[in-house]
Amino acid sequence: MDEPILTIEEREAINSGRWFSSLSPSLRHDILRCAYVKRYKDGDLLAARGDSPEEWVACARGAVRVSSTSVSGKQITLTYVEPGIWFGDVAFFDGEKRTHDCYAHGDTTTLCVARADFRKILSAHVELYEALLRLHARRIRTLFGLVEDLNTLPLRARLAKQLGHLARSYGVPSLGDNNEIRISLHLAQEELAQLLGASRQRVNQELKTMEREDVIRIETAGLVVRDRQALRSIGDADH
Repeated sequence: MDEPILTIEEREAINSGRWFSSLSPSLRHDILRCAYVKRYKDGDLLAARGDSPEEWVACARGAVRVSSTSVSGKQITLTYVEPGIWFGDVAFFDGEKRTHDCYAHGDTTTLCVARADFRKILSAHVELYEALLRLHARRIRTLFGLVEDLNTLPLRARLAKQLGHLARSYGVPSLGDNNEIRISLHLAQEELAQLLGASRQRVNQELKTMEREDVIRIETAGLVVRDRQALRSIGDADH
């Protein structure tokens, strides 16, 4: 059942988002005034490929897994939307259907703005057009960066960069050592491999190598980054 308001932690995730926090106070107020909360359990479907775009969405807690299905029927994870990130607006502008499936990864909370309210906010705040252009430009830069990494970096470097991103987005201090960062988003090695365009076996080999080098620690509950500087050095090694 949907809860009417965000928790303090969820609201902080929205307000501290890099893009949202750059908006004017009046625009942020109008967006939040129109928004409503939805809560999902792990694996719940948020939107399916082919759906009509009806909501502009921000992740407030957990993660949204964006996936596609191959010709053979295998589901492939493309990315995870983290707390503070807004998505779903592109289809409002090009008039096309949703292009991917979106699922909750873990217990997930989203903040949603209906399509009609989105248009009203655009009419009242010209600022939002420029802000969305900046958001789309950032997405394009990120996409080109990922394509470049996929074509120029070895798996070891790509894995290090992905772990660094996950540590920044989902990192919490380890209880045993404050210098260690535990990645709270639990990803199976198969899911991590899909993000990197590699096989689970090759990703497993690279993870074990990093563990032997004391860069990370592999635990049943997930991954712990032990040496963030070493991880950055691995990611930058081929630049």
